[in-house]
Amino acid sequence: MIIKEIETFPLAVPLIKPFKTALRTVVTAESIVVKISCDNGIIGWGEAPPTHVITGESLISIKGAIETIFEPFLVGKNLLHFEAVFQNLHDIVVGNSSVKAALDMALYDCLAKLSGLPLYQYLGGYQNEIETDFTVSVNNPEEMGEDAKRYVSDGFNILKVKVGKDDITSDLKRIQAIRNSVGEHIKLRLDANQGWSVKEAIYIIRKMEDLGLNIELIEQPVHKEDIRGLKTVTDSVATLIMADESVFSPQAAFELLRTRSADLINIKLMKSGGIYKALLINRMAELCGVECMVGSMIETRLAITAAAHFAASQKNITRFDFDAPLMLAQDRIQGGIIYEGRKITFPTQSGLGITGII
Repeated sequence: MIIKEIETFPLAVPLIKPFKTALRTVVTAESIVVKISCDNGIIGWGEAPPTHVITGESLISIKGAIETIFEPFLVGKNLLHFEAVFQNLHDIVVGNSSVKAALDMALYDCLAKLSGLPLYQYLGGYQNEIETDFTVSVNNPEEMGEDAKRYVSDGFNILKVKVGKDDITSDLKRIQAIRNSVGEHIKLRLDANQGWSVKEAIYIIRKMEDLGLNIELIEQPVHKEDIRGLKTVTDSVATLIMADESVFSPQAAFELLRTRSADLINIKLMKSGGIYKALLINRMAELCGVECMVGSMIETRLAITAAAHFAASQKNITRFDFDAPLMLAQDRIQGGIIYEGRKITFPTQSGLGITGII
C-alpha cells in the first residue's frame, strides 16, 4: 500500500455562539483538511485546526509544513511498514503536533480500511458507544447559568465549565450560578486553562469543597510548565486534578506520572501528534492506575471522529469531551460518528467512516 498523493483543503465553519476560555475566543472553526490517497485506491482523511495559544500553529504553518516537509517524506512510502512511517513522522521535524495528528489519523484511516474494520475495532474495540459532556463557555455568571440550564434541557448530564478568567471570586460566582441552575444531579467539571496561580487554585478548590458544590474534577488549574505547582495543588485538595496542556508528549506524561503530579490526564490528538503517540500515553497512564479523558480543540466532526474512535477503543479512557461539532452552525462532513444528544455511536464502514467534505 504505497502512499501516492497528499492533498490539503481549507475548511471554515462558523460557531453557533462564540466559544470563550481563559486563553481565547473562537467564532469560526478553521482547519486544514488532509486527504491521503494510496495506490490501491484507499483514501484516508485527517484534519488540523490552528490553535495558536496551545500548539503554536496557524493555517499557513499547517499547510506549509505538509507541503514542504511531510508530503515529500510520505509520498512513496509503503504504509504496510507503518511502524517506521509513524516513528519517522514524529522525528523529521520538531513540534507541528496538529499537522502530525492530521496525517496520523489519515494514515490510520487507510490502515483500518485495508483491514476492513472500523478504526475503533482496529485499535482494540473496547466499546461501540460513548457519551460526551458539553462545555459552558466563560461569561458572566447569569449567562453561564442560563447556558448550563439549556444544555441540561437538551439532554446533557455532564457539563464542562470554563473558568480561570478575571479573578477567582468571579469564578466562584460562576460555579455557584451554574450549580443553582442545574441542581445537584448534574456532574460538573471545571477547566481553568492555566488561569490560576497555585495559591489561587488551592484556595478556590477548597472553598468549593467547603460549599459542597460537588465538582468532579478540575482541569489544568495552573500554568502548563509548572509541574511542581500542579503537584502541590493535587496533593492539597480532595477534588480530582486533571493535566491537559502540561501533557503534549509521552515524555511529558511519563514525568507527570512519575511524580504523581495529577490524578487524571486529558489526551488530545492535536497535542500528542495523533493516535500513535496517544496510545502510548494512555498505556503508560493505565500502568500507573491513572485514568484518561480524550478531548479536542475546536474541530469539526472529521477530527472528532478520529478522536472518538481512539477513545472508544481503550478501556482506560473513561471520560469523553467531544462536543465541538455540536457548537458549529453547519456540518460539512459526510459520514463519521453519529450524535444522538450526548450519545455517540460509530459507523459500520471501515476506517473512520468519513466519505467526503461538502
